[in-house]
Amino acid sequence: MACGLQNGDREAWTLLYQHNSERVWRYVARLVGSDRSAVADIVQETFVAAAHSARNYDAGRGPLAQWLLGIAHHHVAQYWAAAARHSALPRLIQTGLVQSRLVLASGPGEAGLTEADDPARLLEQSESAELVRRVLSELPSEAALVLCGKYLDDLSVEDLVARDGGTVESVRSRLARARRDFRERYERLARWDEVAAEPKPRHPPSEDAS
Repeated sequence: MACGLQNGDREAWTLLYQHNSERVWRYVARLVGSDRSAVADIVQETFVAAAHSARNYDAGRGPLAQWLLGIAHHHVAQYWAAAARHSALPRLIQTGLVQSRLVLASGPGEAGLTEADDPARLLEQSESAELVRRVLSELPSEAALVLCGKYLDDLSVEDLVARDGGTVESVRSRLARARRDFRERYERLARWDEVAAEPKPRHPPSEDAS
């Protein structure tokens, strides 16, 4: 199929869409939320971008589905960057929602989230979900994909190997790095929240003030 895509074969593109559109939609929806219009736009942008960059696809770097999801992840990140410019994220942080905690384990094993810190549970809470989605969107696409697969799709390490390739050891290593990266980014937001919540000192009026 890859050769057909790179040669602009219409049938190959039809098959690519039929085989992957649902998965791309589901992934985008998880990171964007219930705004179906935004999800539809991002999915459309993903396939348009894929058409423009098909000649750059390298099968040695992963399967077609992973390539597509990487493109989708890039567009999701752009979506959240635009939202942040309109003060969506600062509003969330300043209201203290960052204190809802998503602390990921740093160990190399498969264990990563306590039941109380499960992102699937946090995503059921609309306000916390927006913050979690933003943090996920800022991760490299490989990290976000493996975290979503493990904790939102309930895939085992073996399932992730079958889906994305690699070995059990390499997938466990990716999970450990992804958890560590997520935790570091989340903690940076927590520190931002603490600074924002600190009372600002009030200076007495200057004696020279009129």
